Amino acid sequence: MRFCVFEHADGHHLGCATFVDGRRVVDLTAHWPPDGGPAPRDIAALAALGESGLARVAAIVRGARETLETSTLRLMSPVPRPRKNVFCVGRNYKEHIIEGNIAQGRDPNLFPEHIELFTKAPTTMNGHGGVIPLHAGLTTMLDYEAELAIVIGDGGRDITTDEAMDAVFGYTILNDVTARDLQRVHGQWFKGKSLDGCCPMGPWVVHKSAVPDPHVLSIRLWVNDEIRQDGNTASMLFRVQDIVRELSAGLTLEPGDIIATGTPSGVGYAMKPPRPLQDGDRIAIEIEGLGRLENRVSGAG
Repeated sequence: MRFCVFEHADGHHLGCATFVDGRRVVDLTAHWPPDGGPAPRDIAALAALGESGLARVAAIVRGARETLETSTLRLMSPVPRPRKNVFCVGRNYKEHIIEGNIAQGRDPNLFPEHIELFTKAPTTMNGHGGVIPLHAGLTTMLDYEAELAIVIGDGGRDITTDEAMDAVFGYTILNDVTARDLQRVHGQWFKGKSLDGCCPMGPWVVHKSAVPDPHVLSIRLWVNDEIRQDGNTASMLFRVQDIVRELSAGLTLEPGDIIATGTPSGVGYAMKPPRPLQDGDRIAIEIEGLGRLENRVSGAG
């Protein structure tokens, strides 16, 4: 199953693709049965329903007599307004760590011993086709980061490595857009990671049952059709199980929580010379089996 959220006259609705190519979707919100409780409008609400929610989805899709053409819809973030900050893992791909160390004059082979965690504010959320504000008055080094993101399902606290995959609902694409200069001047990462509109996500959340191994997925990013990042999740230092276990230690993960898992090499600030995002740039990210996320940068945003 693959899910999206799209703009609707009464807010936003949750859709489920009828085919793996995602060209048509069933409006789950509109067709939710009256005895099924409040109709879910996003992935967080669906994830909270657990297996019973997925069973209802399957029944709706099987019985659907009408579908919507995805190209006619305005797709949004699968979780338009997260209940809490987006959790993020920093420096999780070896080659990205090396390029960052070189750019900052450190030992290239200095790798983290523990998972590095930070967050992005809920107001960073953006969707497929959304405009990423350039924030020209605040930063001159806006950068991109293609990332695999985990969406939590059952969640819980103090989740073990063996239990970790059971806590996951599915996976999606996330662009951890970052103001590098703000990231450095504040001495920690939150402000540089949390400018409005700087977390495009989606357009699909693919249920974990359709992703047998999240650690073998190609991940690519283009700026204006020029490939900048070309990696594979096999290069992650800390895997999904490690991340869920470490993050949930003493901290309750809830349905719909989002965890970005880090980015491969090829970011703009590490290039010689650095190549920050510019007004009008078009960004596209593809992760194998998860689809394609597209956005545009605008100085008017």
